[in-house]
Amino acid sequence: MTLQNNNSDGIIRSDEKLKIAIENIVENQEIIDIHTHLFSPPFGDLLLWGIDELLTYHYLIAEVFRKSDVTYDEFWAMDKTQQADLIWQKLFIENSPISEACRGVVTTLDKLGLDVSSRNLQDYRDYFSSTSVEAFIDTVFKQSNVNKVVMTNDPFDPEEGPVWETGDTGDTRFEAALRMDVLINNYEETAYEHLRGLGYDVDPTLSTEKGYKEVRRFLESWIQRMNPRYMAVSLPPDFQYPDDGVLGRLFDNCILPISREYNVPFALMIGVKRAVNPNLRMAGDGTGKADLDSLETLLRENQDNKFLVTLLSRENQHELCVIGRKFKNLMIFGCWWFMNNPSVIEEITRERMELLGLSIIPQHSDARILDQLIYKWSHSRQIISDVLYEKYKTLLNVGWSLTPSEIERDVNNLFGGNFEHFLSKN
Repeated sequence: MTLQNNNSDGIIRSDEKLKIAIENIVENQEIIDIHTHLFSPPFGDLLLWGIDELLTYHYLIAEVFRKSDVTYDEFWAMDKTQQADLIWQKLFIENSPISEACRGVVTTLDKLGLDVSSRNLQDYRDYFSSTSVEAFIDTVFKQSNVNKVVMTNDPFDPEEGPVWETGDTGDTRFEAALRMDVLINNYEETAYEHLRGLGYDVDPTLSTEKGYKEVRRFLESWIQRMNPRYMAVSLPPDFQYPDDGVLGRLFDNCILPISREYNVPFALMIGVKRAVNPNLRMAGDGTGKADLDSLETLLRENQDNKFLVTLLSRENQHELCVIGRKFKNLMIFGCWWFMNNPSVIEEITRERMELLGLSIIPQHSDARILDQLIYKWSHSRQIISDVLYEKYKTLLNVGWSLTPSEIERDVNNLFGGNFEHFLSKN
């Protein structure tokens, strides 16, 4: 049913007006991108940008081995320009670029005003070489309509440490997240020795109260240094909680107490299987279905802690929504990594809204190259807009009244308001 259009009182009364209103509001909404792998300029080479970085994104590296006869050794012996040339030739010239990763490159070039019909890779390289990184950051933020990004910051990374020690991380649009993969997943192999080297009196199995205090002191120092929006870790699908090993001791005696004390949420990204094919290097990771009983237990036994959660397996998404209905200390966010494809984003966004309404963070970019903010948000905005139209239309068709200001309120919450509120509430 389509109601008659009479918009003199500000109420939306037709499907057509509804669709136009949603598209305009979603397009004009500034975004807080709550999870990226981007860096501000002071971090130097850690900030990736430009066409060759776009083309050698690990999604495309994995794809090019399926469409070429190049061996792993031959590929890794190439420099970045040669790798980009190969990927451009095999995936964009000899084949149509219809995968999401390939399409993303084309969308980005188009949004930057470049002629994608020319397929002239050198012209694209000339464009990027003619601008500074600072100017390009402004271009990308404006084009993607993103006003803040949250980085992924590893306190164990020797390239990051000197920048944090200066106290000046540059552009304030880049905010910190304290990444703890090394601490949690590699304590006995890597983190223990690193902490000892910094003067922290920790033991190899983290089995003493003194050790707990020292890890807490380490976390406190980095929270004070970074002012992170949250702490985060990516975990394998076989993650278990409670745990009587190092992981359990880290959670119960170090991370969760600090998270509560400093009101810094703990973000869990669950489901990655590392190095399924080591020959692909960063592109070689896979995914697995997680047992979410552990997540339920963690939420139930730590209700004074706040958790941000995203999962890598499609098969886990419905169960995660159901868990979200039970625990207000959980904020579900984004379509992570292998979930970040249009058909899956649409399905998951619809499912989440049907079970959780508007109390979610529907997307984050997971961008590793600055330019990707453009295509990832362009594609996601359209999908989220389509899902919102479908849901609002069901209300309109039974006589519920809607105004543009109400839609603006909802969209603002989805693209940043829910995140800020979740972080600020006690």
